[in-house]
Amino acid sequence: MTLSAQPAASLFIDGRPVEGEGAALPVLYPYTGEEIASLREASVAQVARACKVAARAQVEWAALAPVERGRVLTRAAAIIRERNEELSRLETLDTGKPIQETLVADWESGAAALEFFGGLAATVTGQMIPLGRDWAYTIREPLGVCAGIGAWNYPSQIACWKSAPALAMGNAMVFKPSEETPLGALKLAEILLEAGLPAGVFNVVQGRGAVGAALVNDLHVAKVSLTGSVATGQKVYAAAAEGMRHVTMELGGKSPLIVFEDANLDDAVGAAMLANFYSSGQICSNGTRVFVHEAIRDAFLEKLKARIATIRIGDPLDPETQYGPIVSPAQAAKIRTAIGAGESEGAALICGGAGEGAFIPPTVFAASDDMSIAREEIFGPVMTTLTFTDEADVIFRANATGYGLAAGIFTQDLTRAHRVIAKLEAGTCWINAYNLTPVEMPFGGVKLSGIGRENSAAAIEHYSQLKTVYVGMGGVDAPY
Repeated sequence: MTLSAQPAASLFIDGRPVEGEGAALPVLYPYTGEEIASLREASVAQVARACKVAARAQVEWAALAPVERGRVLTRAAAIIRERNEELSRLETLDTGKPIQETLVADWESGAAALEFFGGLAATVTGQMIPLGRDWAYTIREPLGVCAGIGAWNYPSQIACWKSAPALAMGNAMVFKPSEETPLGALKLAEILLEAGLPAGVFNVVQGRGAVGAALVNDLHVAKVSLTGSVATGQKVYAAAAEGMRHVTMELGGKSPLIVFEDANLDDAVGAAMLANFYSSGQICSNGTRVFVHEAIRDAFLEKLKARIATIRIGDPLDPETQYGPIVSPAQAAKIRTAIGAGESEGAALICGGAGEGAFIPPTVFAASDDMSIAREEIFGPVMTTLTFTDEADVIFRANATGYGLAAGIFTQDLTRAHRVIAKLEAGTCWINAYNLTPVEMPFGGVKLSGIGRENSAAAIEHYSQLKTVYVGMGGVDAPY
């Protein structure tokens, strides 16, 4: 079986593949470490050209009727669904995620975003404001060129989540995927062009931090949308502020999942596993601090260990595999360092551990709030369990973090469910569920976890701006 995934060229600018002029960018299959493609970074000049091209193409794109823009996005969604199997295999090679995941959770989610915003495009209108004799109205206009910067865990989904609302509102986009997973964005560029997107409206540049910095600081860029770590977000946010650019920051978290004593235990255990081990734990919204009521702690851990033991770990291209490798040796090393810190600080290892090679098994600790594994984002398959007895206490502890991306609770008492959720400092919350992110629902964080929202009609506000027009219907009454 060939594992080659070499694209036509490393970049996509002005409607065609273009080879990068910068440093080499090898793409490795996380399962074997085999090189599956060899790309090159964009030069600073190529980033500038992509932004200039986007600025030119955006004028033509914005001039189209919104319904016409919507049709392009809807066609792109249909193409993705027709080729989902092929695209999902590429996503597995790029990320190492099991094919059974990528078939349902990656490009399919991207197609849903394109379809949703394709349908929404023609419905966005302004407001008429009566003022007596005079009146005013608002127009929702595109921002211009939007810079998208993606993360490596859901590369193709993120490219679609950012491009769909941007394009629906008449913007152009220059997208830089993570250097770890650069392949999906190139496919998206081809698909959008095939669906009828004018050349230059969606461009892809590749590279590491210097390429991202050149993109964020380009004078043509009006908005920056980043998915990444808090540390990266702080740097990008500061750079964007220099040019007063609009920003959306979807960053990391250390999210709480609270399991009350009356919870459906099977559901709560299943959600805790999804919140820590899906995609080998490499999900920003994961509920990595699992607060379990003291009364059900032992039963919870017993069920959890039994179900973890049944997880099928192995070759990501095997349809039976449920759990794949970590994306890179560097990321695996960071996770192992965190596991070692947990053990050295006295946390009780319930199951799992450091593992070997590209694989880190599902790992569960029983810990206290002050330990590093309970405070710092690990971005790997490491669950920290903590116990509680008092509702007010667990709310306080859940909020005692600089992060605020997500939170979840499990209880059969819906009055308590809504009461507790209202007090949790998180932008995206679940009751008796976890990590479900349909496109119809806004997604994003508060505090250090981000600014702005992705998906739903709320995203439109972050990819457009209001123009207000006052209309005088009579003479001007001047005191001069």
